[in-house]
Amino acid sequence: MVILKQPDEIVKARAGNRIVAEALSLLCEKIRPGITTRELDRIAEGVAEKRGAKPAFKGYRGYPYALCTSVNEEVVHGMPSERILQDGDIVGLDFGIYYQGFYGDSAITLPVGRASDEAIRLLRVTEESLYAGIREACPGNRLGDISAAVQGTVEKAGFSVVRDFVGHGIGKSLHEDPQIPNFGKKGRGIELKKGMILAIEPMVNAGTYKVKVLSDGWTVITQDGSLSAHFEHSVAITDNGPEILSKVN
Repeated sequence: MVILKQPDEIVKARAGNRIVAEALSLLCEKIRPGITTRELDRIAEGVAEKRGAKPAFKGYRGYPYALCTSVNEEVVHGMPSERILQDGDIVGLDFGIYYQGFYGDSAITLPVGRASDEAIRLLRVTEESLYAGIREACPGNRLGDISAAVQGTVEKAGFSVVRDFVGHGIGKSLHEDPQIPNFGKKGRGIELKKGMILAIEPMVNAGTYKVKVLSDGWTVITQDGSLSAHFEHSVAITDNGPEILSKVN
């Protein structure tokens, strides 16, 4: 069941998502060759603690960290460790918090030092696909309009969208209805309505869309070892169109 949020609830969701945005903005400043993904996790969790928020992922279904750090061929749910980031890597950072009864969730993928031209193009296209999907998040549109916009942007550039993992509604629960595939047909799916909050999150591979989960039960990697990128925003649907809640103003 899709839960529509009241204006006062969107205010609370906005406040939490701005904490997420603050954390990701700080991580952007800290990314460099030589830093460990565990150190990035500590930085993100520190922002949550400073703002009186609870990390959303830590303890969720047994996940042990506050941040997801997915490097190179890792698509999503990469676990922080003492792994040292190298010049030329790319790293996806996915962070969520619980604050004032609502969840916030956002992700970004960043180059470490000087990444390859292919990697930079992958990041650019993935972020463009996110905003293409967001532009469709308007009352009266269909869920498939978001999905088709993401897929069209990605495939036009010669990349592929992951099928096995999708975006989701968000609010008092971290994952709510509806699921938001990054592939689909325009005009299909449920009608989008004022009060929905959607976590739109393209996951884009440089090669095949196929993925597999490693033995840790969490880390998802591309089946062919190609690079992958992940961008996400939590977006409220309003009478004035989409409002990105998880964006630094």
